[in-house]
Amino acid sequence: MNENQQPNSEEKPSTSYGTNKKPINHDVLKWVILGLIIIVIIVLVFGLGILIGERKARFSYRWAEQYHRNFAGPQAGFFGDWRNFPGDFIGAHGVFGQIIKVASSTIIIKGSDNVEKIVLIKDSTIIERFRNTVKMTELKVDDYIVVIGEPNDAGQIEAKFIRVLPLPGETSFNIFPPRMGGPKL
Repeated sequence: MNENQQPNSEEKPSTSYGTNKKPINHDVLKWVILGLIIIVIIVLVFGLGILIGERKARFSYRWAEQYHRNFAGPQAGFFGDWRNFPGDFIGAHGVFGQIIKVASSTIIIKGSDNVEKIVLIKDSTIIERFRNTVKMTELKVDDYIVVIGEPNDAGQIEAKFIRVLPLPGETSFNIFPPRMGGPKL
């Protein structure tokens, strides 16, 4: 090739030849690989959903199995008449409700579904009332709280964070900060 000759500017699709001398189109191969990757991602997401659902089901099952131990319930266990089961899984990672009993490191909450749940409080549990951090000793019966945590094998919730809510009708705080430099309304 001389310096004056210009290379062919036409781009051909990327091809190579297999063992039987038939051309292989790499563009088609790219789409096939992309399709396989998408299928693998879909299968992984589906598997993750199954894993999460199985964990919720396991918590509900263990909670029901431990009911008579946790709450001194019927000796036959929670499923004495299993046909009357409510049909939905019990929330395993948190609860909202009213405190009905406070013990040394546990509290019992009556949830919004009228199911009592035991919450374990550790030294690492963060407890807040409005913007202030409070101690477990400041929690009292009839307080409304929101608990976020993880389930354990005994059907209890190990609290990571607890938010103490104001009692209905309590107005000891202002949800809006005062305005800067203007008249107070």
